[in-house]
Amino acid sequence: MGSTPSQKNLLRLRCSVQNYDWGLKGQDSRVARLYARNSGSETRPDCPYAELWMGTHESGPSFVVEAPRASNGVSVDVDDDVGVSLKKWISENPNVLGDKVLHNWGCDLPFLFKVLSVAKALSIQAHPNKELARALHKALPDVYKDDNHKPEMALAITEFEALCGFISLEELKGVLCNVPEIVELVGSAYANQILHINEQDGEEKVKSVLQLIFTQLMSASKEMITKVLSNIKSRLQIESQVRNLTDKELLVLRLEKQYPADVGVISAFFFNYVKLNPGEALYLGADEPHAYVSGECIECMATSDNVVRAGLTPKHRDVKTLCSMLTYKQGFPEILQGVPLNSYVRRYLPPFDEFEVDQCILPCGASTVFPAVSGPSIFLVMAGEGIMHAGSSKGEVVTEGDVLFAPANTEISIESESELQLYRAGVNDRLFQASL
Repeated sequence: MGSTPSQKNLLRLRCSVQNYDWGLKGQDSRVARLYARNSGSETRPDCPYAELWMGTHESGPSFVVEAPRASNGVSVDVDDDVGVSLKKWISENPNVLGDKVLHNWGCDLPFLFKVLSVAKALSIQAHPNKELARALHKALPDVYKDDNHKPEMALAITEFEALCGFISLEELKGVLCNVPEIVELVGSAYANQILHINEQDGEEKVKSVLQLIFTQLMSASKEMITKVLSNIKSRLQIESQVRNLTDKELLVLRLEKQYPADVGVISAFFFNYVKLNPGEALYLGADEPHAYVSGECIECMATSDNVVRAGLTPKHRDVKTLCSMLTYKQGFPEILQGVPLNSYVRRYLPPFDEFEVDQCILPCGASTVFPAVSGPSIFLVMAGEGIMHAGSSKGEVVTEGDVLFAPANTEISIESESELQLYRAGVNDRLFQASL
């Protein structure tokens, strides 16, 4: 496929913001600062700015600031207030996706790129696999907005905390011994099944028992949850006078302040408590329970907004679906450190075809090249200033808050004028390597 000259240029994007309740407020939020620079909009000090969305999802679309002509030579209609949506521009210029992306996902970006600024915990949640996503979207389209799966990856910008996946069997036995209130909540019969099982009984047996006790916990009555949380809180406050509380116990007390009388607070005892340093990443497949707790991160995922929630939220909860869909795998998640591509760029490759993320930190006066790849890319300038070239085209000044779309098969070169920090999202390179 050939490309018209307009398709080889970088497109500047104006992006959408989400003001979810859990976001950092005003200028404390990196999302707010980036959005203000990207859109020219004023931010409000009392308003939470939770997520900056960069992509084509209809719940938070990006718009082309200056729309070039379509590949058929016809000008794309542009609303003067918002510009043409990136999704519409791509539909008029499918060549920009590259052959492999078009073949696999049709005429749309397969990934959604985000920045998150987290002040308080997000819901205990999981994202459905493709089959379940189709069923949920058909049954409840107002709640489950699309029919796609949503594997995702979070790359820490600051120190970042999350709950992710179930703790090991031995750790869970320790929880039942050390947190008697959970035994009271689920009943000794369920607790004893965990206490008397071991790895030799087989993975499927362990998973089925874990599912039973977790479902029993998440289905407990509001009255019981309120009582048990009050007892946990009282006991920990007393014990804190004679010993140091564990990190998990301190987290539970924090969560209880954010979400009083919420079963999600108790469920935190069942999950791995992950602390990422800046530059470390965590990935999550379909049907894996998790909740981001605090900090700021880059996030990338398949293009979807499907979330099944069951705790730490005022939003719609679907406890039955969540408890039935989970994989119930146990053990600590893999933490990605990134693979250096050169002196300035690290690549984070999750085991999903839809996306990868590059982090580039370019000292003042340095330059680097992102070689042409067979799929589209989105670049976000997090900090600093520089010049970005697409192929041999004239360079564009880029600065904090700029978001740019690069078509497939376009080499991108960057020179920094002050220390430049940027991130690139693209289709996972393994997809293209596999087809060679």
